[in-house]
Amino acid sequence: MKGSLLALIVLGGLFNSQPRADETQPQLRPKPEGTLRLKLRTRVETFKGSGEWDEINLAKSVPVSEVAIIICDMWDKHWCEGATERCGALAEKMAPVLNAARAKGVQVIHAPSDTMNFYQATRQRRRVLLAPRVDLPKSLDLSDPPLPIDDSDGGCDTPQKPWYKAWTREIAKIDIGEFDGISDNGEEVYRFLKQLGVKYLIVMGVHTNMCVLNRTFAIRQMTRRGIQCILARDLTDTMYNPKMRPFVTHDQGTELVIEHIEKYWCPSVLSSDLVAGLP
Repeated sequence: MKGSLLALIVLGGLFNSQPRADETQPQLRPKPEGTLRLKLRTRVETFKGSGEWDEINLAKSVPVSEVAIIICDMWDKHWCEGATERCGALAEKMAPVLNAARAKGVQVIHAPSDTMNFYQATRQRRRVLLAPRVDLPKSLDLSDPPLPIDDSDGGCDTPQKPWYKAWTREIAKIDIGEFDGISDNGEEVYRFLKQLGVKYLIVMGVHTNMCVLNRTFAIRQMTRRGIQCILARDLTDTMYNPKMRPFVTHDQGTELVIEHIEKYWCPSVLSSDLVAGLP
């Protein structure tokens, strides 16, 4: 009798130590209704081989339920002081846009690379981790012309310091909402998008010539996997030093990379138009 009672106590203790279902399986966002009206900008080589690209503006309406925003590498601190300062200003501009989009049901995903340990106990992190497995599609074979700027020096435009990992989390100026997701892994993000039925991924954050193009969850890889990406062109920045080719200002360097993305990878949208287009 004592042995049976002890076994019941042990089993009861094991049962009580397990996380509750609502802790291991965070709820997904309620499926939103309505249509997002987007004013997109892209570039077309009207006469092929001419090297002359025309700016094209177009309107596209998509269901809010099929749209997500991913925030790329908006860290709390960067190894380059100029980048840290610009990211702080960018976050202040980004926050109200995210709040407006989130209020209308747009899925928000935070992707501050190399900081997942900071978020490992959060429901927003678990929400992405628990997305069902899916077969990854064959990668699309797309051309990848060289960038129009030289960032081989690291791109820092303020007094150089040796590179070091300065970041620990996403900048605190950006809120993390109840139904948001957190991941820095392209396969995880792809599974999460598929779980939600998302077809359009709006990318904002830094830096256009590096992480925004190259991360596994960002423009190049997601486009190759068939996700329709859109760059928020006024909510991004480059790592570019004006002392390097093509010897233009930092802001002009950013514009050149945005144009490059519009030519070869995806259209862009202004944050003001994004907010105005919400249902």
